Formats: sequence, C-alpha cells, structure tokens
Amino acid sequence: MDLDFDDTKNLLTGWDIAIIVVVFLVVLAVGLWSAWVSNRGTTKGYFLAGRSMSWWLVGLSLYVSNIGSSSFIGLAGTASLSGYAVVSYEFHGLFSLILLGFIFMPVYTASGVSTMPEYLKRRFGGERLRILLSITAVVLIVLTNMSSEMYAGTIIIQQALNWNLYLSVCLLLAMTAAYTIAGGLTAVIYTDALQSFIMIGSAIVLSIIAFIHIGGFENLYLKFMTSIPTPTFLAGNTTCGIPSEESWHIFRDATTSDLPWPGVLVGIFLLSAWYFCTNQVLVQRSLSAKNVTHSKAATLLAASLKVLPIILMIYPGMISRALWPDYVACQDSDTCNQVCRNPNGCSDIAYIRLLLKLMPTGLKGLMMAAMLAALMSSLTSIFNSASSIITMDLWIKVRPLATETELVIVGRLCTLVLAGISVLWLPLIQVFGSGQLFVYIQSITSYLSPPILAIYTAGIFIERVNEPGTFWGLLLGEVAGCTWMILDFVFVAPPCGGVDDRPLAIQKIHYLHFAIMNYVATTLFIVVISLLTKPIPRDKLVRLTWWTKNSKLPRRPMSEKESKKNLEREEKKRMKAAAEQTDEPPSGARRVWNFVCGIETNPGPEPSPEEMEEIEKKMTSLEEDPKWARVVNIACLLVCFLGIMAFGSFA
Repeated sequence: MDLDFDDTKNLLTGWDIAIIVVVFLVVLAVGLWSAWVSNRGTTKGYFLAGRSMSWWLVGLSLYVSNIGSSSFIGLAGTASLSGYAVVSYEFHGLFSLILLGFIFMPVYTASGVSTMPEYLKRRFGGERLRILLSITAVVLIVLTNMSSEMYAGTIIIQQALNWNLYLSVCLLLAMTAAYTIAGGLTAVIYTDALQSFIMIGSAIVLSIIAFIHIGGFENLYLKFMTSIPTPTFLAGNTTCGIPSEESWHIFRDATTSDLPWPGVLVGIFLLSAWYFCTNQVLVQRSLSAKNVTHSKAATLLAASLKVLPIILMIYPGMISRALWPDYVACQDSDTCNQVCRNPNGCSDIAYIRLLLKLMPTGLKGLMMAAMLAALMSSLTSIFNSASSIITMDLWIKVRPLATETELVIVGRLCTLVLAGISVLWLPLIQVFGSGQLFVYIQSITSYLSPPILAIYTAGIFIERVNEPGTFWGLLLGEVAGCTWMILDFVFVAPPCGGVDDRPLAIQKIHYLHFAIMNYVATTLFIVVISLLTKPIPRDKLVRLTWWTKNSKLPRRPMSEKESKKNLEREEKKRMKAAAEQTDEPPSGARRVWNFVCGIETNPGPEPSPEEMEEIEKKMTSLEEDPKWARVVNIACLLVCFLGIMAFGSFA
C-alpha cells in the first residue's frame, strides 16, 4: 500500500514558525528574568527556589512537569490502539497527588530535607542506602523520563518540522539547558507556569476542533469501532488491528487484556504513588512551596487538572485513529516503516498528525510551540532534579569539604553532562522505540520503581524498620526488577498473529501484576530483616515518620560520630569560603560568570548559629493558619469526590 510519509511536512506556514520562535523567546526571557531576581547563590536557593513559591505556581509546575510531550504522544498513541483505559494512569495520579500533599509532604517538610535520598539518610543513617537509591533514581530518570521525552521530541520533529534531527534536538537542549543552568528551580517553576497556560489552552482548542470534525461523541464511537486498516480489511483478518469493545471500559479482563483490572486498580496506583510521592522531579516542586498549606493547595490544584487528559489527549488520540486508520493503526512492518519509519507501529503519531491536519494556521504554530515547550519543561525538570541528586547526594561524598559555590557550579555542569547524555540516547531510542511509547515507559517503571516506593512507605509508616532491612529489601527488589526487565527485552512479544514462544511466566505475568508482586515482596523483605536486626531508638526518629512529624523534641543523630564529623566539615567549609572572599570588586567577565553560576557577587554576612537555627525551624514548621487549613481540607474532599466520579463514569 502506497502511503505518503511526508504528507504532513509542509503544513507549517511561515506564521506558524514565527509563533514557535516568539513563544520560545518569551519562555527564555521569563527564565532569565526569574534567574536574575531569584535566590540562586546557595544549593537550597538553586534546587528548592528558596522555598518561597506560591501554591498556584507550584501547582501549575507540578502539572506541567508531569504532562510533557511524552504524555501527548504516549497517551494519545495508546488510546488510539486500545481505547481510553489508559486514562486510569491520570485518575490514579489525582489521588496520588493528594497523598503527596497530605501524607508525604508533612513528613518531608518536618525532616528538613532537600532530596529524597537525603530523607533516607536521616531516617535510616549510613551511606550505602542513600548511594544505592541515588544511583537507582538517576538510572530511572535516564531510562524513563529523559529517553521518553527525547523520543517524543524526535516524533514531533520527524512528523512536522522536517529539520535535521540531531541539529534541531541539540538546539532544543541548548535552549533548555540555558535557562535551567541560569535560573535553577525558580526559573523552571516560572517557565512551567507560562507553558501550562499555552499548553492547556491550545490542547482545549484542538480537542474542540477534533470533536467538531468527527461529528461528536456518537460518531466517534461508530468511526472508532470501524477504523480498520485497509490491508487488514482486505486480508479478511479478524484479530489484528480490530478495535475491541473493551476500548470503552477501564476495567478489563484480568488475564487476556492489555490492561488487566487488578493491574489497573492496584498496579497503576503503586506506579503513580511512586512517581508523585517519592520521585525527586515532582517532590522537589512541592518542597519549594512557602509552607505546608501552600504545598497542600498546590497538590490539589495539580490533582484537579488530572481530569483534563481524557479530553485533551485520550479522545484526540482515538479521533486520530478513527480519521486515519491506515496511518495510525498500521499493522504490517512495511507499511508502518513507510508511514513513520518505525516498523513496530505508528500509534505514537496520532496526536501530532491530528494537530498538523486539523489546526488552522497560527493556532497550529501555537500548539506546536506548546508541545515543544512541554518538552523543554520536562527536560528542565529532569536536568534540575537529576543534577541535584548527583550534587547533593553523590558529589558531596567525593568532595566532603565542597563549598556552596562549588556545589552550585557542579549542579550546572551536571546539567550540561545530562544534556549530552540525552543526545547520545537518540540513536538508541530510535532503534529500540516500540510502537507504543507509553507502554515502554510504564514497563520500565513497573520493573524498577515498586521497591523504591516500598522503602519510603515502610520508612514513613513503620517505625520498626531499620537500615539493614531497607537496604537489603531495596537491593533484592531492584535485582528482581532488573532481571525481569532483561528477560522481557530478550524474549520480545511477537507481532499480532505471530507464534508466542516466550517462557510461560513472561507470557502470563503482566508488567502491572509484576509491580504488585515486587512491591509486596520488597515490603516483606524490609519488615522481616528489620525484625531480625537491631531497632532504631525512637529519639532518633523525631520528625522523620508520620507518627513523629509533629514532635517538638530534639532529634538525636543516627550516629554521634558522624554528626561530629559533619560539624567539623561544615566549619572547615565556612573557613574555606571565608578565605576565598576578597574585598576587590570582580571584573566584568567574573560578574558574568557569577550570574551564570548563581554565585553571589557581594554575599552578606554568614548567619549566626542562632539565626541558622531559627531559619531551619521556620523551613521545617508544620504550623498552619486554622482558617486556610479548613479551606484546604474541604477542597481535598471535593477533589477526592471528583476523582471517584471520574473513575465511576468511565469504569
């Protein structure tokens, strides 16, 4: 069958290109402006925005950091093949965000941490657990967040812009790295807020146009159920590429469907809880809020927006398949390779094809800018969060006497290194990218993330668990997950109609079911090993668990020897920083360097120990204004009701 791969390449006009350029310039200007006015001279200022952000800014940043180009491409692509059950990931995200704001964030705030591995260090002590988790977190960020965003970017570029692939991606990365390096988390949050308005507004317009074009919901149902690729229809095939009645249900068969209902009910919730409650990318934004009330309100705002993807991404993906089944739902490798240069399938072009074919000039450029801005937003989150883990959890082990200036500079350099790694990922993503990006993301997450969630939930809710239990539980869980992931990649599922000669366990155990089993097994390992080893004294758990978060008692360090060593190290760092200061005014080149690296040109006097104690007390306070606390609690009940209604409507 002769299909034209390039039938979308000339649909962007000069006006569209101009709008894309203007949006990028505005986003870059906002990032640089926030960099100029923000507190970037310390690691907490750079990585946590000085903990001074308002709830609505943090809420929009939470949402747009979660909904990137990979979501537009991945959710719409999977929906185009199998219907709207994939929206359950978004509905579970609603409840997980509430869990983050009302359960996890009070503990994180009271503990006074900057990164997730730092929380584990304070909760359990020792170094090996923190290092193991830091390495695991960076690997997950690279394998899922970074690779998926880059893969989504390649699809956008290939389908629409017809630019040289590597040159265009390098340009995007350069712009992304520019305002991330210059501004830290403050720049990221301000640009996230700007991009969220562009992205949501443009996506709403496209959804309205798409529904008008197909003739409403009833016509969507009829056309989707009859959207069979021409080669499949001519061959008389009754199994491959045929839409199923299950496309219109969330809860499906427990053994034979692509999203079995036990996995949807429990497995997706575990993945969602890991992503929103323990993932550095999302938690870092909540930690930047002014106080715990702002943090709760931010998560409620982001949670309420989680009902939008059914309209913004899911239905548009299904409409795209209904309009162009030969392109979006192609089944044979030759046709798919001709359509999208991916012999495994072309479902991931569903959203971008709908955009290029239906949106009018001008709006098309604005929406394209929104998708590319979403790519930049997600990459900034990835760069900033991964570099903060490397800097504050790993680099400090190599350079224990590193000053604040050195740590901030290392954070910038890590951003550049990660940008380079993402470029190196491109050929690998093109080779191994399956027909469904979203399935790839969720498979990797199912194998590697449940043990991480297990150690956090055990650490927060079970006081008896200790360092040996969590370390060996995490290690065993990750070994099991990596083993299963390798087996799943080695024994690849055959195409539709092919003979499935994979081992029976690989055939029968869905990745969401594996996530449930791995989480339960890891939790059991943690509890059993902890019960067989020495418990942690309760006075060392003050403000580190759900049950002790409100305690006013002083916390005894996990290790007196380690605490003394840390104090000596801090004193040496202060002396070293003081020795590096000079009364001479910096040169022009030095001032430019200081701005890029976030170094204070004229730093004020070091706060006294009493002032530092007061600052720390304020940053870890869980006190709330009773009036606003009641407002937030009522809003929480309303958002929970919204989530229940959403699940019930589509079940």
